Amino acid sequence: MFVASAGGFGDDAPASKVLRLNPDTLAIEAEITLPLRGFGVVLDDAQDRLYVSHGLDGAISVIDTASGRIIGRIALAAKVRGADGKEKFEHHFRELVLDAAHHRLYAPGLSSEGSALYVINTRTLQLEKVMDGFGPVATGIALDAAGQRLFVSNLRGNLYEVDTQNLTVAQSHSVGADQLINLAYDTRGQRLLATDQGLDAINARRQASEPGFVPTPGNRVVVFDPATAAITASIPTGAGPIALLLDEARQRLFVTNRGAGTVTVFDARSHALLQTFELPKHPNSLAFDARRNVLYVSVKNGREAERGGAESVVRIAF
Repeated sequence: MFVASAGGFGDDAPASKVLRLNPDTLAIEAEITLPLRGFGVVLDDAQDRLYVSHGLDGAISVIDTASGRIIGRIALAAKVRGADGKEKFEHHFRELVLDAAHHRLYAPGLSSEGSALYVINTRTLQLEKVMDGFGPVATGIALDAAGQRLFVSNLRGNLYEVDTQNLTVAQSHSVGADQLINLAYDTRGQRLLATDQGLDAINARRQASEPGFVPTPGNRVVVFDPATAAITASIPTGAGPIALLLDEARQRLFVTNRGAGTVTVFDARSHALLQTFELPKHPNSLAFDARRNVLYVSVKNGREAERGGAESVVRIAF
């Protein structure tokens, strides 16, 4: 079990690390110090590799999971000078998606001024292509491997379909959900699912800058027909849903509700609420061991937590 610890800001902040945890006890078995702050992780189990996005530093580190060594760093975004005269990376990075069949790694580069999709060749560990035109603050990403398509969403109610054979945008849609932060693709049901956050702070900024803007409900999971982007279902969640993960074998949908401090479990077919787990604030990301029927949840500290206090991982055994 691997988890990224971002560390902190400032010269005296703790170093960013990848922690290898015992999947049964959650004891730390090894620590891998990162050269930059780590955020998103994706595991390529077949190749014994872990990819770590350096969200604010325009790069990805590659770790050999057998040896615990960093074997590469992939430079992505370049630095640009902003209106304030300060230099910053053109895009920030969050989630990563592995496309094993095409030997690629996909990374949405988000920016309020226009997002891009970065495509990395996992054989050469080189940047293969940068695709522009994904609107402001693109965060969600999900792969339909069999259909050879990739879905990307942003926080302005836009949904994009990318053809992974020729790396072009096949379709783009404006949809009735504003804050599509994370995506998941249901291969059995041929559906696309998204968490629609509904954060008041984002709505307020848009209302101030876009006269007449009326936000959609948020605090829900939205189900799309991937062919047309039509919304086929809306599933209420706790406040501030972030991550979603589909257990296709058991037809369960897991959702972290960052604002509510809960993880909710739904029947993926009927959308009925099955269970709610109360956790410390703020539940964030998810990983699932399908063989052993165990869910892992990372938990970020709330504002009331002691500065510099350790964050946590929760293990839920069904």
